[in-house]
Amino acid sequence: MAEGLRERKKRETRERISDIATGLFLARGFDNVTVAEVAQAADVSVNTVFNYFSTKEDLFADRYDLVVDLPQQVLRERGPEEGVVRAFRRDYLGAIETRDWRYGLNAGNDAFSRVINDSPALTARLRDVHLQREQGLARALAGELGTGPDDLVPRVAAAQILAVTRILSERALAMMLAGEPWERIGPLLTAQAHQAFDLLENGLGEL
Repeated sequence: MAEGLRERKKRETRERISDIATGLFLARGFDNVTVAEVAQAADVSVNTVFNYFSTKEDLFADRYDLVVDLPQQVLRERGPEEGVVRAFRRDYLGAIETRDWRYGLNAGNDAFSRVINDSPALTARLRDVHLQREQGLARALAGELGTGPDDLVPRVAAAQILAVTRILSERALAMMLAGEPWERIGPLLTAQAHQAFDLLENGLGEL
C-alpha cells in the first residue's frame, strides 16, 4: 500500500526530530539535553515531540520496538529444517559480515554506548529492553513448542541464546571502545561466535 502524503509528512517529522535529538545527545550527553531544547532545535513544540515520542528515552533510539522484536523475527524467518540455535548463529554471523545495527556492530555504536553508559535513565531502559527481548522470545518458543506457561524449556532457551548474542556484542563493543579496527574485530568475533554457538548446540556437560 502506497504511503500517503499525510503519512509521509508524519514519518519525515518523526525522523527529523529523532535525528536532531540524537545529535544533541551525542554532542552533550543524554542527561544534559532537555526535551524543550530538542523541540526548539527541531522547530516544533514540546507537545509535538511527545505526540511522536512517549518518553525522552524514546528520542534517543526510536528502534526499541524493532530491537525487542528482532529475536522473534529470527525465529519466524528460519528455514523449515533449521534449528533455533542454528538460526541465531546464521543471523549473528550475517550481522558480523554486514556490520548490521541489530546486534550493535555498526560503525558509530561506540559513541552511542558512551551516551548510554553515562546516563542512568538510558542504562535502565537498556536493561528493560533486554528483559523484554528475552520474554518475547520465550513466549514465541513456548508457542512453537506448545508448552504451558510454567515450562522452563522456552525460558531457559531464550535466556541462553540471547545471553550469547549479548556477550558477543559486548566483547565487540569493548574492542571498539579500545580503538581496535574492525579488520581485527570482525575475524576474532566470528571465531568467538562459532565457539559460543557450538557450546549452545553441544551443551555444557563436558566442561
